[in-house]
This record gives sequence, structure tokens and C-alpha cells, in this order.
Amino acid sequence: MTIEVNDANFDEVVLQSDKPVLVDFWAEWCGPCRMVGPIVEELSGEYDGKAVCAKMDVDSNPAIPAKYGIRNIPTILFFKNGEVADKQVGAVPKTVIAQKIDALM
Repeated sequence: MTIEVNDANFDEVVLQSDKPVLVDFWAEWCGPCRMVGPIVEELSGEYDGKAVCAKMDVDSNPAIPAKYGIRNIPTILFFKNGEVADKQVGAVPKTVIAQKIDALM
């Protein structure tokens, strides 16, 4: 299951994780975000125990997206050891996202 992150728990969940972390930046009104959401949910099950899959609503949490320069959604940031290791902007097939997670293992 994906973890809902917000401005308050972002550091703890994402930056302090000992596993690779995928963060899906999304909004309720965003059509492409609704396409990516189920993919992220599937991947969270497939990578359970190996990677963390998280989602952040950019409308409810403006500080973190601003810090990382998120201007377009959906944007997925891939973190390893508390640093941004990769980025994906826009809706893409599940295989593309899975390959980016695999590269961080």
C-alpha cells in the first residue's frame, strides 16, 4: 500500500528511509495523475519490503513540492539515501517506473 506523505512527515518517511523511495506528486483534479496512481499502487505491492512508494497531494502540501521544484504533475521523484536519484515527469507505462526503481536497488 502506498504511504500518504505530507509536509510534516516527509523527512521521516522519505529522507530517513533505508530503502529506495518513490514519491508520486499528484492532485485530485489532474487527469494524468489518475492514470499514474493505480500504477504506483501496484508497484507498492510488488516492491513491498524492498522499496517505499509514497504519494503527496501538491494542493494540500505546498512546501515540499516547492522545495524540489515540482512544476508539472504527475511528477515522480526517486530518492536513495535521502537524495533525489531520478525523476519522471508525466504519465508513463508501469515498466518505465519499475526500471527506475530497479536501478536504485
